[in-house]
Amino acid sequence: MNRTILITAAVLGIVAIALGAFGAHGLKQLISVEAQQTFETGVRYQMYHALMLLFVGGTTFLGQKAKKTIYVLVLIGMVFFSGSIYGLATMEFTGINFKSIGFITPIGGLLLIVAWTLMMINFLKVSRDNS
Repeated sequence: MNRTILITAAVLGIVAIALGAFGAHGLKQLISVEAQQTFETGVRYQMYHALMLLFVGGTTFLGQKAKKTIYVLVLIGMVFFSGSIYGLATMEFTGINFKSIGFITPIGGLLLIVAWTLMMINFLKVSRDNS
């Protein structure tokens, strides 16, 4: 599972960098400044959670069950949160109305919060002797 988490984290980081460059350069003339900022928020949160998964995959302070649960929560949360933000931010360029899926953005955010909370709870369970 650790290998899967680490590879996924690396892929998500690569994609975040590529999307960030695309947003900064390729979309500059195609969408409004506000939409560019929105797109950048999606990229930023994707990168934060790619880094989180790198940590989760490499730490010994979390059990395999917790790692798997956090991994799934982060993956679904990122697709819902960042994915919907990418769609919403590029609507004027793509011509696709993503407003109908806008309700999944906060669901994705909630899943990300739950993943962080689960990680914190597991850290609180770690014996002080092991730290």
